[in-house]
Amino acid sequence: MKDIKAKLTEKIKASFDTVSEKDYNGNRLDFHVDVKIIPQILTFLKVNLGYIHLSHISCVDWLEEGEFEIIYILWSPVEKLKVFVRTRINREKPVLPNIDMIWRQANTYEREMREMFGIEIEGLEGAEEFLLEDWQEMPPMRRDFQTEEYAEKTFWSREGREDAIDVREEIIKRSREEIPDFAKKYSR
Repeated sequence: MKDIKAKLTEKIKASFDTVSEKDYNGNRLDFHVDVKIIPQILTFLKVNLGYIHLSHISCVDWLEEGEFEIIYILWSPVEKLKVFVRTRINREKPVLPNIDMIWRQANTYEREMREMFGIEIEGLEGAEEFLLEDWQEMPPMRRDFQTEEYAEKTFWSREGREDAIDVREEIIKRSREEIPDFAKKYSR
């Protein structure tokens, strides 16, 4: 595995000189790249190096640092190696290049990041709502979204909920189990 990682790193650095890498034990290698080269490096990995499977695209909200980290997780069925391509973007005006022309399934992840984190994807197909219908609030996966406040306002005190049964209370009645301490503050 060390030889495979060394060869891959050498090929990537020969074509993309600003890339830095981090090696993990086992079958994983991470590359940190500038957002401007995301489509190029992902295409290079797929076409030239056999990383044909896009496993996932993930987003991490680094609220304190004012950034989002986007992680593209690729897999080579030949090399049996996972490659994580990481980039960071400004949280205030987050913009990413579209990559659904490289892997069609990326469109689903990109549309989800647009709605859940408020990230603009340049040239994204499917501008209509994806998961959140008629959503007017801050994107709900941002760390500064007030989930508890939103749920309280939206679900508990809404008209027509006066006779609503607390699910936890109903479970206790049926199972005769006690609510764990950490969940008690959410019980009504």
